[in-house]
Amino acid sequence: MLLTLGALAVQGYHPYAEDAEIYLPGVEKLLNPSLFPIGTEFFESHASLTLFPHLIAASVRVSHLPFNYVLFAWHLAAIFLLLLAVWELAGKCFVSMRARWGAMAFMAALLTLPVAGTALYVMDQYINPRNLAAFAGLFAVARTLEHKYLRAGLWLVFGAVCHPLMAAFAFSCCGLLLVFEKYEAKIPAFALLFPLAQFFAPSTPAYHEAARFHGFHYITNWAWYEWVGILAPVPIFWFLGRVASRRSLVNLARMCRALVIYDLCYFAAALIVSVPKQFEALARIQPLRSLHLLYMLLIVIGGGFLAEYVLKDRAWRWLILFVPLCAGMFMAQRSLFPASAHIEWPWSAPKNAWEQAFLWIGDNTPPDAIFAIDPMYIKIHGEDTVGFRALARRSRLADAYKDSGAVSMFPPLGEEWWEQYQAQRNWINFTRDDFLGLQQGYQVNWFVLQAPDSRGLTCPYRNSAVLVCHTDR
Repeated sequence: MLLTLGALAVQGYHPYAEDAEIYLPGVEKLLNPSLFPIGTEFFESHASLTLFPHLIAASVRVSHLPFNYVLFAWHLAAIFLLLLAVWELAGKCFVSMRARWGAMAFMAALLTLPVAGTALYVMDQYINPRNLAAFAGLFAVARTLEHKYLRAGLWLVFGAVCHPLMAAFAFSCCGLLLVFEKYEAKIPAFALLFPLAQFFAPSTPAYHEAARFHGFHYITNWAWYEWVGILAPVPIFWFLGRVASRRSLVNLARMCRALVIYDLCYFAAALIVSVPKQFEALARIQPLRSLHLLYMLLIVIGGGFLAEYVLKDRAWRWLILFVPLCAGMFMAQRSLFPASAHIEWPWSAPKNAWEQAFLWIGDNTPPDAIFAIDPMYIKIHGEDTVGFRALARRSRLADAYKDSGAVSMFPPLGEEWWEQYQAQRNWINFTRDDFLGLQQGYQVNWFVLQAPDSRGLTCPYRNSAVLVCHTDR
């Protein structure tokens, strides 16, 4: 419990940031079907593949707690269960209690460690399906190591109904552990690659434009240091596996050897879907998101080794490692969300001016209102990646980043996204006539602008950064 609170203090909490724009509108739509008269396809495509919206919505209905409190409770529970999974998994790999504490403390400090070039953290600063699939995957690996396959299967099923792709990576890792235990000399490495028929749909020009905003799907776009993030775990796991073998840590040695093959297989898969042009559409399988589980296991094993063989029982060594580490992770998070409170408590008013405007919209405009906003708004300095749909609970025309992410996974959405994005592409130079054009073409009746220029519109709300306006028509 204390490590959970400590992890929260380092990581921060931002319930409506980043991919919350994809996942939370599905929950809000279940709780209030009158919301989002247009644009639901950009978040319901993801929602249709997971029970996450139903799980959160049911929690709100059963508990009768405010929505923000339920999100916060789930986030704390996800951190707690991840650390509990680390505790159990480390117990299967190491003998000493010290190693288990080291693995847990290392994970608590590194929740927001970036996972190579995948645009993922070990755990996000808000509740989403990945966070639930993360602890489910670790529990499944732990149960596999102790030969409790039914329990492992149940955890994999839970992970799959939360996030099918992440659960597939955990499934392949558990399968590889079984293969290493029984047939280590005859490893069918490429059996890890799983077929998903929907990902073979041909790409379109609109899909190409959407993919441009998500270049991390293609390994050829990664920087050299991100390639290091893929390949460096191979010699690390090889070395740790040899050390574990010499110390008769059988489970740990087997897992290290399996993870070398796991990393190389998905690396090969990433090359296959990124280099030949005819396989471009397969990039949305995102094989290198397998690194998410790999990094979690690297933290567990690395933390255990550090505690057991470096930190030992010397308190000053633990302080020398963890105080600068936690301080650095804390400062990194503050730099990512400079205009927001570090922990956005569910009972507190937001500090961020964009959040204040979005909350005003939710409280003062009709549920069927349709908005337009700069399609690049989520990248504006000070906006802090706060999702409009998620917080304002109102429909908007498609944006450049989050809705293109839906297109990159579901190409049939491409033409609609491209049409709406093109209609707003010159937003920075829009005049009143351009806003009227959006009103006539898409029934948009409200607009969110950067202060102080109202561009001839009537603006019933304004603060230091944002105007909320309409055309009087």
